[in-house]
Amino acid sequence: MKLFLIDAYALIYRSYYAFIKNPRINSKGMNTSAIFGFINSLEDVLKRENPTHIAVAFDPKGPTFRHEAYELYKAQRQETPEDIRKSIPIIKEIIEAYKIPILEVPRFEADDVIGTVAKKAEKEGFEVYMMTPDKDYGQLVSEHIFMYRPRFGGDYEIMGVPEVLNKYGLTSVDQVIDLLGLMGDTSDNIPGCPGVGEKTAQKLLTEFGTVENLLENTDKLKGSLQKKVTENMEQIRFSKFLATIKTDVPIEFDADKCIREKMNEERLVEIYTELEFRTFINKIVGEPEKVKTEFKNVSSPAKTGTKKKTAPAGPIQGSLFEEFATEPTAGPKYSTLADLKSTPHSYHLVDTEEKMIELGRFLNEQDFFAFDTETDSVDALNAGLVGMSFAVKENEAWYVPVPAAREEADKVLAHFSPALQNRKSLKIGQNIKFDILVVRKYGIRIAGPLFDTMIAHYLLNPELRHGMDYLAETYLKYKTVRIEELLGPKGRKQLTMRDVPIPQVCEYAAEDADITLKL
Repeated sequence: MKLFLIDAYALIYRSYYAFIKNPRINSKGMNTSAIFGFINSLEDVLKRENPTHIAVAFDPKGPTFRHEAYELYKAQRQETPEDIRKSIPIIKEIIEAYKIPILEVPRFEADDVIGTVAKKAEKEGFEVYMMTPDKDYGQLVSEHIFMYRPRFGGDYEIMGVPEVLNKYGLTSVDQVIDLLGLMGDTSDNIPGCPGVGEKTAQKLLTEFGTVENLLENTDKLKGSLQKKVTENMEQIRFSKFLATIKTDVPIEFDADKCIREKMNEERLVEIYTELEFRTFINKIVGEPEKVKTEFKNVSSPAKTGTKKKTAPAGPIQGSLFEEFATEPTAGPKYSTLADLKSTPHSYHLVDTEEKMIELGRFLNEQDFFAFDTETDSVDALNAGLVGMSFAVKENEAWYVPVPAAREEADKVLAHFSPALQNRKSLKIGQNIKFDILVVRKYGIRIAGPLFDTMIAHYLLNPELRHGMDYLAETYLKYKTVRIEELLGPKGRKQLTMRDVPIPQVCEYAAEDADITLKL
C-alpha cells in the first residue's frame, strides 16, 4: 500500500512563484498560477506514482504552538500574496472534488500533521511518501517513509535514509533536527547559533553526535567557536525545539478515508470551466471532436488563429493547437469595445503595379512587418491566394489583391518576394505556418526570423483560447470584423473570400495584419 501525504502550502507557494515572471491570468483578470501549478503537480503524482491512498495537509488558520513559544517564528516572511489567499478556497474545493481528504489541526503545522500520520501509517504497513520541497522533513525519513521532493524542471527525487544522510553529511536522520538547531533555518526564522553554518554544524555533529552532547562538552571546543556555542546555549536548545517536527499531534490515521477514489468529474469540470482550464477539462471529458489540422475556420486564417470552414478531404496536417481548433470566436464580454468604425485608421488598397512596386520596396527596407493571407480554401496545400495584407505601424496597413489566374498571381507576388524572403527582417503572423505554406506554392519561401502571436500566447497561457478575435478583445479591448460579416452564415450557401468585393476584403484583411502587429 502506498500513501502520499502532500504539504499543500509548500506546493502552492512553489507553483505560484514558478509563474511569477509570466503569471497565468485568465480573461476575468484572476491570477490562476497557484491553482494551475497545484493541479498539475497533483495530476502528475496520481499518474506517475498511482498511490493507493492519498491526503493533503494544510497549515491551520491562526498561530501554532511554535508561534506561541517564539513570537518571531516565521516573522521574516512576507505576508501571503493576495493571489494565493484567493486561490486557497478554490484549491480546497478541487481537492474535495478529487475526493481526497484534507488534514488540518489547530495549533499544528502541516509538517507536524504529516509527521504524525506518516509514523502511524508506517506502523500499519504503508509505504509513505511525503511530497514537499522542505528539507526539515528529512528527520522523518525511515525504512518505509520517504521524502518526495519536486525538482525544478518537472522531475522529482525520492529521498530515503541513505539519501538524507549523504546529502547532509550525517550518521542518523535524527541529526537533521540537531543540524537545523545549530545552523538555523532562515525560511522559518529559526535563529540557530550565530556564526555556525552547515559545514561547521556537520563537523560538530560528527564529533559530538547531538546538540545535547555538544552543550555538555563545550570545554572541548576552542577559540571563537567555543565562545559562540557557550554564549548561545539556550538559543541552540530552543532552535532545536522549533526545528523538531512533532509526531504526536492529536489526529488519527483513518486509512479507509485516504483510499484513492474516483473523482467527481462533474464538479471538476464546473470549477475548471470557471477558471478557464480547457486542457484539464479535455482530460476529463475527452478531447472535443475536431479535425486534426490548424487550418480550421477560415477564409481569413489569422482571424481565429485556426483555419477552418469544413473538414478538408484527404491527408490532414497535425497541429500543436488542435484542442483549441473548434473554439467559438466569441471572447470575454466588455461594456465597451473599440472597433474599426471607432478607431482612426489608414488601410490602403494596393491594386496597381506602381503601388505594388512601391510597397514591395518599402517592406524590403523594414526591420519587421506583420503579414497575413486571404485564401479561397480551407486546405493550405491546395488553397488559392486571394490577397495579402501587411502592417508596419499601428493603425496603418496595406491590402494586395491577388488574381485567381496563376500567371497573373505570379506577377503580383514577384513584387513582394524580396521582402518575404529577406533573411534580415522579422515576419509577424497569427498562425503564420498557414501563410508560409500558402505562398510556398507560388515559389516563395519565407525567410528570416518569425514571430507567431498564437504560439506566443500559447506559451504564456496554454489553457486559454488563442484565436485572434479572443486575443484582440482580451489584450486590446477591440472587436474585430467577424468572417461571417463578409461571407454570410456558415453552411452550403456561404461565400468564399474570392466572392467578396475587393474594397470589403481590403478593410477586413488589413485589419488582420494591423491587429496581429498590435498583439
